[in-house]
Amino acid sequence: MALTFIDTNKLPKKASAGQGEVTEVLNEALCGAKNVRGSLRWLKSAETFKVDAADRHQLIYLMEGKGSVRLNNKDYDVEKGGGIYLGPSESATIQAGSGASVKLFHLVVPRIPK
Repeated sequence: MALTFIDTNKLPKKASAGQGEVTEVLNEALCGAKNVRGSLRWLKSAETFKVDAADRHQLIYLMEGKGSVRLNNKDYDVEKGGGIYLGPSESATIQAGSGASVKLFHLVVPRIPK
């Protein structure tokens, strides 16, 4: 298997309708990944990212900054190094703190068939 190096600093960021900026860093086009998708997302002060429920597993890791996660109608403070796992059909909302910004890594993988 060949090694693929992806310089994420050179990938284009796309505005995401009030949900910050995002760039995919792991997908089939970049490295042949067929069943997994990874992205980086940047939220500025008070911007939110709504992670919709999906028939997949999702992991969101806070790489930089401070903010909050809303899960099951309860808010939790998070900062660098924190994260959240969402099983299939679970959703959450992540918000950058007031006067702060966050950088998120979002990994999405399929359910393993039984």
